[in-house]
Amino acid sequence: MTVDAASIATAFKTACRAELEALKPGNVHVFAAGHRMTVEQFTRSADAAAAPLSARGARIGRRILDAVEATFAAAGANTNLGIILLCAPLAAAAERGPTDLRAALASILTDLDVDDASLAFRAILQASPAGLGQAERNDVAYPARVTLAQAMAEAADRDRIARQYATGYTDMFERGLPALAAAAARGWDQKWAVLAVYLGFLGAFPDSHIVRKYGPALAEEVRHNAVGFEAALQSQRDPAHLTADLLAWDAALKARNINPGTSADLTVATLFARNLATILPSARNSG
Repeated sequence: MTVDAASIATAFKTACRAELEALKPGNVHVFAAGHRMTVEQFTRSADAAAAPLSARGARIGRRILDAVEATFAAAGANTNLGIILLCAPLAAAAERGPTDLRAALASILTDLDVDDASLAFRAILQASPAGLGQAERNDVAYPARVTLAQAMAEAADRDRIARQYATGYTDMFERGLPALAAAAARGWDQKWAVLAVYLGFLGAFPDSHIVRKYGPALAEEVRHNAVGFEAALQSQRDPAHLTADLLAWDAALKARNINPGTSADLTVATLFARNLATILPSARNSG
């Protein structure tokens, strides 16, 4: 028994919508737009990217490029490059059917080749993320000479999304999914469980998107504040009591054009993995 592409696409769209419904300070969500982007743009992007990401039998690079191109056609902007980069291997892993999701993902990452890198490089150039800059080796502006796995390993120290490729998504499996399960065990509504995941990532390490745009000092400032909010969240029986403080921090971050985008991308990937775990026809999946 295998998992069909439509189910994987639905799992992806559901994850994207759940992330948008949580009050994630500095990021776009239903409580407040920001960074000249709207929730509706992100929703259109998720709908557009879902089918290419879930295309049965497609290589990872092809899924990435087609999803980015579909997003631009639907939303006219780079709204979800990091999400696409993280979720394409997860979708391919789920396609393998009754198997452990983490093991299947490891196999997918090992199988990445130079063609995958070439297509992913094209997607990254088209999306042109803020603060992309140049790399001394394996710069996306030049033809790929290594596999996508090797290129990601090269960038792993400076980019948390690349780091997932190099570590088998350790952050997601060992931080994101446990945080999501712990919040659910406390009986929290999904939007607060999603916030717990987001703050967990944001407080654990400087957000790569902030580092690229503004440098490590500001990223560390945001990380330190996230640690405080995460502690406050965990101390609450009713997380809704933090709404006013969260909205104030959200407004302050957006006033400075600070967007913890990598933490949000990792949150979507975590939700996607959780959703895939519910549809995989095996009790041994890792979600």
